Amino acid sequence: MGDKMTPMPFAQLMDWVMGEHKKKKSVFGVYRPYLAAESHNRELFGRTLETPIGPAAGPHTQLAQNIAAAYYAGSRFFELKTVQILDGDDLPVEKPCIRAEDECYNCEWSTELYVPQAQEEYIKAWFILSFMAKEYGLGRMDGFQFNMSVGYDLEGIKSPKINSFIDCMMEAGETETFQSCRQYLLNHVEEFRHVTKEDIEAISSRICNSVTLSTLHGCPPQEIERIAVYLIEEKGLNTFIKCNPTLLGYEFARNTLDEMGYDYVSFGEFHFLDDLQYEDAVPMLQRLMALAKERGSEFGVKLTNTFPVDVKNGELPSQEMYMSGRSLFPLSMALAARLSKEFNGALRISFSGGGDYHNIQKITDAGIWPVTVATTLLKPGGYQRLLQMAEQTRETSVSFQGVDVTKVSKLAKDSVTDSHYTKALKLLPERKMKKPVPLLDCYTAPCQEACPIHQDITTYLKLSGQGNYEEAMEVIAEKNPLPFITGSICAHNCMNMCTRNHYESPVNIRGAKLLCAEKGFEGYWKTIKKGGLTGKKTAIIGGGPAGLSAAYFLTKSGMPATIFEKSGSLGGVVKNVIPDFRISGHVIDKDIELCLSYGAEVRLNTEITDLSALKNQGFDSIILAAGASEPGVLNLKTGETINALHFLSEYRKKDKNVDIGKKVAVIGGGNTAMDTARAAVRTQGVEGVSLIYRRTKRYMPADEEELLLAMQDGVKFMELLSPAELVHGQLICSVMKLAAADESGRRAVIETTETVSIPADTVIAAVGEGIPKEFYLKNGIELTGRGRVLVNEETLETSVSGVYAIGDGLFGPGTVVEAIRDARMTAEAILGKKAARDFDNLPADPDKLYDKRGILKETLDDQEENTRCLGCKSICENCAEVCPNRANLALMVPGLTKHQILHVDYLCNECGNCRSFCPYDSAPYIDKFTLFANEADLNHSKNQGFTVIDRKTGAFLLKYMGSLYTGKKGEAVDAVPEGLLKIVETVINDYDYLLR
Repeated sequence: MGDKMTPMPFAQLMDWVMGEHKKKKSVFGVYRPYLAAESHNRELFGRTLETPIGPAAGPHTQLAQNIAAAYYAGSRFFELKTVQILDGDDLPVEKPCIRAEDECYNCEWSTELYVPQAQEEYIKAWFILSFMAKEYGLGRMDGFQFNMSVGYDLEGIKSPKINSFIDCMMEAGETETFQSCRQYLLNHVEEFRHVTKEDIEAISSRICNSVTLSTLHGCPPQEIERIAVYLIEEKGLNTFIKCNPTLLGYEFARNTLDEMGYDYVSFGEFHFLDDLQYEDAVPMLQRLMALAKERGSEFGVKLTNTFPVDVKNGELPSQEMYMSGRSLFPLSMALAARLSKEFNGALRISFSGGGDYHNIQKITDAGIWPVTVATTLLKPGGYQRLLQMAEQTRETSVSFQGVDVTKVSKLAKDSVTDSHYTKALKLLPERKMKKPVPLLDCYTAPCQEACPIHQDITTYLKLSGQGNYEEAMEVIAEKNPLPFITGSICAHNCMNMCTRNHYESPVNIRGAKLLCAEKGFEGYWKTIKKGGLTGKKTAIIGGGPAGLSAAYFLTKSGMPATIFEKSGSLGGVVKNVIPDFRISGHVIDKDIELCLSYGAEVRLNTEITDLSALKNQGFDSIILAAGASEPGVLNLKTGETINALHFLSEYRKKDKNVDIGKKVAVIGGGNTAMDTARAAVRTQGVEGVSLIYRRTKRYMPADEEELLLAMQDGVKFMELLSPAELVHGQLICSVMKLAAADESGRRAVIETTETVSIPADTVIAAVGEGIPKEFYLKNGIELTGRGRVLVNEETLETSVSGVYAIGDGLFGPGTVVEAIRDARMTAEAILGKKAARDFDNLPADPDKLYDKRGILKETLDDQEENTRCLGCKSICENCAEVCPNRANLALMVPGLTKHQILHVDYLCNECGNCRSFCPYDSAPYIDKFTLFANEADLNHSKNQGFTVIDRKTGAFLLKYMGSLYTGKKGEAVDAVPEGLLKIVETVINDYDYLLR
């Protein structure tokens, strides 16, 4: 069906609700219901409201099942998706239309259904919620409210189509949909445990007594007021007017977003000039408040509409898009503060501008409610996030006594610097695994996949959480012989990929590893049993992390290894260069001890220049782990620079007593540059350190935490500067400017004619190191055209038989964990067998994992990080959670160990949201096994999937690998994997409510 949703009949929806709840105690994929309590009930528009929260007019209030899922999780106020005269196929919506990785963008604004269809969906939802309230003990059957949202001009609102919609939502009793839903419940009342005939007959036909007016940007104030007057006077509706952040003015919005790190968000002044002006809004609102009071209804403002911004980097297939979420919160709250002060708290405010777990209690405590949300529900956890929010509102007053001006003003002021709303210093890291999502068994742990050594992270986190540190160390040390070093300074790709990044912050995997090392090392050390070393001998040149790791894997597997280190100590750059404020020599020694625990021989102060000499000494294999020993050089037109590693080595060797003058300039933007700058700050005699980079902080390769630490240490960041020459203690730099971003999001820089001078007694260049090319060439080792070692990608063997290259000396400076990866690859090539086993034998409790889904939880201490781990390897379901329409489902399939994801074609409008959060480089709505409503839809789509031809016989038509197959449930089909056939059979047997 392409991007067209097909609403489900009421009977099918009821079958789904009752069938799923009976089997799993869940409704539309929401596992934990909110149970309302009378003591927390509020009153709004003369009706009961059990919680003051719900979904905003958007993707979560378009279909009946969306509204039902939101209710089950805790919503009680539903702002129905906006209807307007332009609807259905006449409404152009570019797809995909949602992008919510961080702040959210969308390019759709109204219901994609025809208005009569939308009306039917809302009436069906009204009955389903009434039913669930009593049947499942969720609250009162009249404890929730529906709020219409209409637009966009008076002529359209008065049109027969929209006028009929408004009238029918106000009184639905005579509509065919209301009567048929009511009759269905009456016909099936014997199947219900708690809902009675009297309950069904008591369901009110007066669905809506309130409306939110949503006007287009640029709508004249006179038109807005005319519509509001019409809704209040002619329709007698309690009315909210949705206001735009443009009321704040261009300068305020631009400066606020720039200050918060959203300087890349592009928008012009024209909306601010065309939209309603603040000085016009205030008297208009005063008049409407008076009119509503005179008519005995309530009036207020809805803050705010989404914020229109330009599409600059192909974020969505449109020219303009609408921003929402955490970036909108400070603007919405600033407008709330301004209006509440203007009206001394008397103006009622409905809020929808970035509400979520972090702020819901403060918003409602300030007297601002109802609060509707969308962006937070579009992230992993989905509708389930509402439960936590609903529970938090129990801590605030249930009666409306006006808006607290002081509390709102504080919220607005604090939000500009609150980390929950400010943009991170760096661009978001790539969170996609570079492989397609499989049709079957797609659940995986992104953290483990991202780790170069595929550390069994979820296993040792679980053991750590249980206090079993010695066992956790056994798991860690199986693949990682440097737990203290990686627990202290690892680049932690695992944490970048952690699903909790989409909640609040990643599980502190690195910190948990260090905790396990600190608490479990001694006990684990005693269990190590050194065996005899026999077989071929291996020489390892270099005693840094790569060489030590190679020695560990070889000797642990029983093969002798000898490390040749030209200096007087082991540990390489980590021991001799990285500053002690990053990692102490004491913990490095523990890792060295572990690497040598199985009997590797060490020869210090021994430089190897001739590999043939080693072979003559009886070494069968040679591993080159010499590091990137060629110093990087930055050539200035005038003046000299110091190499960063040379400086750091001297800094550590001389205990900070390095003569580099009072003013120091560091060139570079990587982690080494941050180490250098922070060390320079601590060097005796230094009074100021500047860090020079040709782009901005956002495009620096350094980890964000390293940037923050450097800033905390007082390093002065000098952005958009390119060093040219050092003259008489002044570093002359060319001023650069950012150009447009490329496809990767990285912006090029353009040199200007402007220059600046920076005081500098010493310039230190942290511009990367090179591999020892001369050494390689002298020993007959081939290099590539790019000057790298030519190696077998699977074994890392060089062009010289029996000689391998690993670590920084292979491709240039890398990470410690990458050095461990290289070491194990080479060790296994030499051993001819695996050097480490997988620990994947700790069973997960699905119920406990589901209990964590949708629950935001701030970082605890490292000992409790396991409580935040979502166990993605056992339960992922991101694509199911973030789909507003429930078009991606997790099925329990007999005979398969993991739940399986099924995409339901007829429920999908191709919004694209699941693409953002699938850990694979895929879009589930395109790439997962798909259920089609009929044969025509299957033929129309490129998705692999099936349609059921005959429910009674179980006959189906299935598309796989470009071919069509027919079959019957329970029977094999040649060339089709058994797992896919099991999914088909399971849908027919256990999920027949999905079939059309």
